[in-house]
Amino acid sequence: MRTVLILLFAAVLAACGRTPLQEQQAYVFGTRVEVVIVSAEAEQGRQAIAAVLREFDRMHRAYHAWQPSELSALNEAIAAGQPHTVSPELAELIRDAQQLSAQGDYLFDPGIGQLIRLWGFQADEFKAELPPPAEIAAWLAKKPSLADIVIDGTTVSSRNRAVALDFGGYLKGVALDRAAAILRQQGIRNALINIGGNVMALGSREDRPWRVGIQHPRQPGPLATVQLADGEAIGTSGDYQRYFEVDDKRYAHLLDPRSGYPADHTQAVTVLIPAGPRAGTLSDAVSKPIFIAGPEQWRELAAKMGAAQVLRIDGSGRIFITEALKKRLEFIGKPADISVLP
Repeated sequence: MRTVLILLFAAVLAACGRTPLQEQQAYVFGTRVEVVIVSAEAEQGRQAIAAVLREFDRMHRAYHAWQPSELSALNEAIAAGQPHTVSPELAELIRDAQQLSAQGDYLFDPGIGQLIRLWGFQADEFKAELPPPAEIAAWLAKKPSLADIVIDGTTVSSRNRAVALDFGGYLKGVALDRAAAILRQQGIRNALINIGGNVMALGSREDRPWRVGIQHPRQPGPLATVQLADGEAIGTSGDYQRYFEVDDKRYAHLLDPRSGYPADHTQAVTVLIPAGPRAGTLSDAVSKPIFIAGPEQWRELAAKMGAAQVLRIDGSGRIFITEALKKRLEFIGKPADISVLP
């Protein structure tokens, strides 16, 4: 299935638009990325896209969770009970992730890398195999969390050796913000950046807002479309890309640190983030705790994280959407069951 949020009408725009569109795709962060820009200067467009993709590749290699990287070296030091000096960039990433994790009641927690590995999701291909319950119980007993990390300048240590950092649920959003900054520095004012379903819009396409689609979690194609204003970002967390099945039950990569098991009460959560310096980061980090929170908690948690434009599809396919986002969506067809919330 294509990415959670798909870019719509790119081929038509390229063929019919007055200003040339340039698009390039790559595979990084374990997903497909797309950069589409509007520029009358072909060379300027090529250089800008190349600069973005170089930064994506650098970040991917520096913060890979299970291949040799700066992040894996830190995880080895934590497991050994030793402090470790990291780059200023990584120290700042950890601080920022700690703040976001606390805001989301630690349901989004990049410190659960060992649990992600237990479930087999630190791999490009997944085995349809459940981890031993005893190993999950042992992990739960250690209660590893990003809150256990201590940062002193650029020296990082942990009070808990079971902490292992995995920024897979965070780095795509950070990369969106980096890409937007690079494109603006390169003189690009109109672009669309898609990293595995996290999308940011810059400017417009020939004075018309960019329109993107929100992937239906159980059917091919989009559930709805939405126009994005300059600097807005939208992100979806879903159970339909990274998952495996055992005995007809789906086990997705969105793990609940309270139980040690994948959250199974939600199919997808989409958040639309207003323009701002961290819009991309928030589009990635905010959707995950709302996904994991469950039917009784997600609205309260969304409000706590400042997310006013949210769509949630529960495990049975029912759609819950805040009024602020409902006003902006155009549904494809007529969804069976929609509840609009204030």
